[in-house]
Amino acid sequence: MGGGRQWTAPRGTPAAVGACGRVDCALMATCLVTGGAGFLGSHLCDELLSRGNRVICVDNLATGSLANIEHIRTDSFVHLSLDIIEPYFVDQQVDFVYHLASPASPIDYLRLPLHTLKVGSYGTHHTLGLAKQHRARFLTASTSEVYGDPQVHPQPESYWGHVNPIGPRGVYDEAKRYAEALTMAYHRQQGVDTAIVRIFNTYGPRMRPHDGRAIPTFLRQALENRPITVFGDGSQTRSFCYVEDLIRGIILLAESGFHQPVNIGNPDEFTLLELAGIVIELTGAKSEIVFEALPTDDPQVRQPDISLAGELLSWSPAIDLREGLKRTLAALTAPDTERLDR
Repeated sequence: MGGGRQWTAPRGTPAAVGACGRVDCALMATCLVTGGAGFLGSHLCDELLSRGNRVICVDNLATGSLANIEHIRTDSFVHLSLDIIEPYFVDQQVDFVYHLASPASPIDYLRLPLHTLKVGSYGTHHTLGLAKQHRARFLTASTSEVYGDPQVHPQPESYWGHVNPIGPRGVYDEAKRYAEALTMAYHRQQGVDTAIVRIFNTYGPRMRPHDGRAIPTFLRQALENRPITVFGDGSQTRSFCYVEDLIRGIILLAESGFHQPVNIGNPDEFTLLELAGIVIELTGAKSEIVFEALPTDDPQVRQPDISLAGELLSWSPAIDLREGLKRTLAALTAPDTERLDR
């Protein structure tokens, strides 16, 4: 198998694939999640385990955290500290591969530009190879950032995007666009059973307070009664999906037979100024709003067209922004023994 790292399952670990090579839903499936100790990845691991699956979490903790998975105490879960930009192998039948590994916040991918590009290229290549070896269903987590600063609004999957490939955000945008192209190449040439989810802004418990994204930043500032910093004049829009809704959509897509990209996100659109006002209201903060210079290539609008997800998966978000923020706040302010973000 070459010089890559390999993990061998304990002897006697059963597989969940029948003679036809497809997953037998009556048996326990084994799901490999790259980036499984991150914000989204840890929630995905939780949900997959709650449905009776085994989960192999692959995460080198470059941006993830053991705190996100320390509550998982079951023989059905294993964490492998591997860097997927190097070849790696798993000596156990794998039925689903969820490829979520990547720096995802502006602070991370601006700090780790080369690593971000390598995870999107080498990491995706190695993980697709693992899925091919096991004949597993492979889902890659793409992003609304493939649309760049869009000139079409809202953004349907058919839109090719408006991206600056050499700007500071290009390392993330183009890594994800390349990962999509590589995924489709493996499907068309190698016959790998693939899926692509384009994730729009998502929030919830376990987001790092200093990761640079709007909701954790605003909540942290409000809870400390500090000024809330809004970039530009705050008129740029975002659509915020609660993590529980997103994970449900990802699993539905993975369990479908669809191969083309699918948007998963909440189509309710808010300006960042509106978001700041809601956060101040819900927290009861006395924070003032201050304005800072707009970052380079910051998108002016962001709203998913989720028609395809509705038709294909019967999926739509169930949790609105206020309810989701209340749940996130409850997790942030809970006693340590009850925290949802631990």
